[in-house]
Amino acid sequence: MPKTPARLDAAQANGGPWYRDGLRFECTQCGDCCTGAPGYVWVTAEEIAAIARRLAISVEEMERRYVRKVGTRKTLIDIAERNWDCVFLDATTRGCTIYEDRPRQCRTWPFWESNVKTPEAWRHTCEVCPGSGKGNVVPLVEIETRLSVVKM
Repeated sequence: MPKTPARLDAAQANGGPWYRDGLRFECTQCGDCCTGAPGYVWVTAEEIAAIARRLAISVEEMERRYVRKVGTRKTLIDIAERNWDCVFLDATTRGCTIYEDRPRQCRTWPFWESNVKTPEAWRHTCEVCPGSGKGNVVPLVEIETRLSVVKM
């Protein structure tokens, strides 16, 4: 699996990353990762197109209604009146209304470099995400695959 040079050097120096035996995670579908303080769910042109297809609207309409530009990048909007919920989080069920076409950032949670950088970072992730640290062990190869998808 692809690794950044710094991570590769650190992993080689100590026989693998600190999470080499895997980490426990099982999504509880609570929606907590889709709400809270204002944030960014970065989306690519391909992801925007997939969501537009799912919603049966044009890419232009998708971007006009659900995306905002931040610098040169694009992010899904969040709704201030609903505790900064992602626009695609159902307020009643707490489920994602575009789950099958959710962005890669969402697909890789909680295995972002910022969340697994240190055991302390992972402990913090477990405090804010009820599924982190619980459930089946996600093996190193799967964690590394998710880490290679998006840098967060």
